[in-house]
Amino acid sequence: MSTARDVMTATFHTLDPEVSIAQAVKHFQAASEKENRRIFGMMVTDDMGRLVGIISMYDILLFVRPKHIHVWGKMEDIDISGLMDAVCESAKSVRVGDIMSTDVITITPDTHLMVILDIMIKKHIRRIPVLEGHKIEGIVYISDLFNHIVRKLSP
Repeated sequence: MSTARDVMTATFHTLDPEVSIAQAVKHFQAASEKENRRIFGMMVTDDMGRLVGIISMYDILLFVRPKHIHVWGKMEDIDISGLMDAVCESAKSVRVGDIMSTDVITITPDTHLMVILDIMIKKHIRRIPVLEGHKIEGIVYISDLFNHIVRKLSP
């Protein structure tokens, strides 16, 4: 039986909810270099190391995108020159805790891979923290799950 334990990454990086988005992006870059793979999301933990949220590039992009763009019209209808620079500059000081996802789906090390695959597809998520009680044991990335399946499919 293949479980989360078979594909999870036990080496993971976390962020404090008080760090700024600018600092978080630096952590993403440093983690990507250290892991030799692109890291686009991290778990957010409190002072006791307990999971309190998760932040991903999607959360940051969603925050940077004008919230009421659908009211303004299409992007072509708006003078957006300088908008990206202005939004990014003001977003630098926003705290991770202000934009992180707090409704985090978690699994245990014994969760079957088919259950994980089903959750990831249905919920459109790319990473799931693996917890044993309140202790973080690792994280399952959709790319690791896919690579596991590819190995099973290969002759």
